Amino acid sequence: MNSKLNWDFLGISASVACAIHCAILPLLISSLPVFGINIVNNVAFEYFMIFLALAIGSFSLIHGYRRHHRNYAPVLLFVLGILILFAKQFWHEYQFWLLPFAVIFIVSAHVRNFRLSRLSACSDDKESPLSVD
Repeated sequence: MNSKLNWDFLGISASVACAIHCAILPLLISSLPVFGINIVNNVAFEYFMIFLALAIGSFSLIHGYRRHHRNYAPVLLFVLGILILFAKQFWHEYQFWLLPFAVIFIVSAHVRNFRLSRLSACSDDKESPLSVD
């Protein structure tokens, strides 16, 4: 059984999970203390999620860049998104304004990396009409 892990899909999933966490958590804020859960404004948990997204995303984007497309656009989008996530941690009063942009940039980076990698794989599979045998 030969299976490959799609790092772009994992990166997109982690980014969406982070967005869901950040969107739903305010809705559940009143019930969390009843269950003894304290992840609201937990700095360690927030940094853990940011570094998890950074690790998975970096591996995914570096792999796509090196092996498939050599295009800086996904990397730059990802770096911008991660910087905005760190900015959100420093400027808490603006976190609800910064978070959507961070998620959009990070997910866009993974989607662009995925598409560029697929285009590269497709062009590698097909013979060029100009090739001479």
